[in-house]
Amino acid sequence: MNKLFNSIRSFAIEEDGAQVIEYALIIAVVSIALVILLSALNNSDMNTFIDRVGNCLTIVNGCK
Repeated sequence: MNKLFNSIRSFAIEEDGAQVIEYALIIAVVSIALVILLSALNNSDMNTFIDRVGNCLTIVNGCK
């Protein structure tokens, strides 16, 4: 019984999983902020912006 209690206690003390979740949340917030910023800087519809990026990535000399 003491071994079970110790393993549960060590599991509760570990913080590795919490750090991963914190990093994922930070990345999500930064990504959302970048999308909003790029949308505001582009002064056009977000779909148009995404289409332009797609053209730049797939068509040779597609960026203008």
